Amino acid sequence: MEQKKTVIVTGFEPFGEHAVNASWVAVQELEKLGLGHDINLHVAEVPVEYQAVQRLLPSLWKQQLPQLVVHVGVSGMASTVTLEQCGHNQGYMRLDNCSFCPESRCCLEGGPDCIQSVIDMDTVCKRVNSSGLGVSVSVSKDAGRYLCDYTYYTSLFLGEGRSAFVHVPPLGKPYSAEQLARALRAVILEMLELMEHSEGKKHCVHDQ
Repeated sequence: MEQKKTVIVTGFEPFGEHAVNASWVAVQELEKLGLGHDINLHVAEVPVEYQAVQRLLPSLWKQQLPQLVVHVGVSGMASTVTLEQCGHNQGYMRLDNCSFCPESRCCLEGGPDCIQSVIDMDTVCKRVNSSGLGVSVSVSKDAGRYLCDYTYYTSLFLGEGRSAFVHVPPLGKPYSAEQLARALRAVILEMLELMEHSEGKKHCVHDQ
């Protein structure tokens, strides 16, 4: 019997003007929907703290041995579900929920400036947009140099590119939590499909 795939999906806790974080609400809705019988879905809420991310992410990757880790974050500027193609190492100057920011202003001293996901987000975007889901999806190459970008870069490094980041708009602007959850489900299933087909052509960004 084929072994079940494991997928981890995370959302973030509230921060700043986001007293309710749409990302975690949407991820909890996704947990109710599930990703199908052959996929183990684990969800986790990530603190908006640089040091907590550095502690939490390695344990998520090691304990669960996921095929894919998808981080979901909220963006007040987003009006679409936005797929981020890459994470950035430097430029972290905004203070987190503990009023802390990394002294080095980077995720990983000496690490590459940018790490790309192994998933081609343009392809995922096109497929989901043409599926008649009723939720608009777009692609970005700048996850914002805050906890979203920081978390994404860290996960891309730990997972050798087998990670994705999705920005969602605040709830009701324009989508409900259920609509966002359905969009996340569609996006993640397309990502897994793409990864399966590119197994033979896998390229690693760096050596562990």
